[in-house]
Amino acid sequence: MIKWGIVGAGNIAHSFSKDLALVDGGQLVSVASRSLEKARTFAKEYGAPNAFGSYEELFHSNTVDIIYLATPHTSHADLSIAAMKVGNAVLCEKPLGVNALEVQAMVAAAKENNVFLMEALWSRFNPTIKKVKELVDNGTIGDIGYLHSDFAFYALDRDENGRLLNPDLAGGSLLDIGIYPIFLAYLLLGMPKDIKAIANFYKTGVEVQCSMILNYDNAQAILYSGLNSNSEKKSEIAGSKGTIFIHPRWHETTGFTLEKDGEVVSNELGKRGKGYVHEIEEVHDCLNSGKKESALWSHQNSLDLITIMDTVREKTGIVFPFE
Repeated sequence: MIKWGIVGAGNIAHSFSKDLALVDGGQLVSVASRSLEKARTFAKEYGAPNAFGSYEELFHSNTVDIIYLATPHTSHADLSIAAMKVGNAVLCEKPLGVNALEVQAMVAAAKENNVFLMEALWSRFNPTIKKVKELVDNGTIGDIGYLHSDFAFYALDRDENGRLLNPDLAGGSLLDIGIYPIFLAYLLLGMPKDIKAIANFYKTGVEVQCSMILNYDNAQAILYSGLNSNSEKKSEIAGSKGTIFIHPRWHETTGFTLEKDGEVVSNELGKRGKGYVHEIEEVHDCLNSGKKESALWSHQNSLDLITIMDTVREKTGIVFPFE
C-alpha cells in the first residue's frame, strides 16, 4: 500500500483525493495545511488518520511514501525541495516551477536525494491523449502539418487577490492553462525551432490572453490561452493522411474523432474518476518499480516544457514581481 500525503487543501486536492480513493494500492494517510483546522477537516472527509498545521511537520513525519503538492505555483519549488531534502518522493502540481531556474533546482534536488519527482501533468496519462500520441507516432495521419489547441475561460469576475489574477502568485493564463496547449504541441511535435507570441494584460498586471505560434521544420502549432472569454477547448491535429480532433474539454477528454480516407470515426475511450486516476497509477507503477522519474513524463520533459513557457514569457513581457 502506497501511503500518500497531501500538501495544500484546496479544490484540486479534493478532486485528487476523490480519485485516489478509486485506485487500488494507494491510501491518503496525511494532510497538511497552514491551518490545522482545515487540515483536520480535509483529513476527516477522506479518512486520513494524520493532519498537520504546517507543511514541514508532514515532511518530517515519516508517515508517507509520497507527497502530492497542491499549493499555488509560487510555492512549488521551495516546498518540493524541502520535502525531497528529507527523503520524500514528490508529485507536484503543474507547472512544476514558475521558471526554468526553479525546475532545474527541483530536478537537481531529486537527483541529490535519490527520490522520485514528477510534474502532475495529468493530461499526459489520459487514455485518449495516450492513444492520440500513439496514432501520431505510428503515422496513422501521416506527417503533421498543423496543430491547433486552446484553453480559455472567463475569470475576470474573480477575486483579484486569488491565484489567477494576482501577479504575486504567478497569476495569468499562461502558467495555469496555457501550459496545456503548449504541452500538447510539445508532446506531438517536440521542441519548436522558433516561437512567436503576443499577450494582453489585466489591470493587476497579469497576462489574461496569450496567442502563440510554435514553428517546426514542416509544421506549425497555433495555441491560445485566456481568462477574458471562453473557448471551445477542442484540439485539432492535421496530417498529410488524416486529421484527429480531441473532444472538448480536450485536456480531460474521453474521446477523439479520426477523419481519414473520407471516413469520420468517433472513438470513446473514457476515463476513470475525474482523470487523476491515470496519473496516480503511473506514480504507483514508478514507485513500485523503484523508478525516480516517469518515462511518460520525465524530468527532461518538464525542463523542455518550462523552457518553452519561459520563451513565451520573454516574447510577451510576462514578468512576476518576485523574479
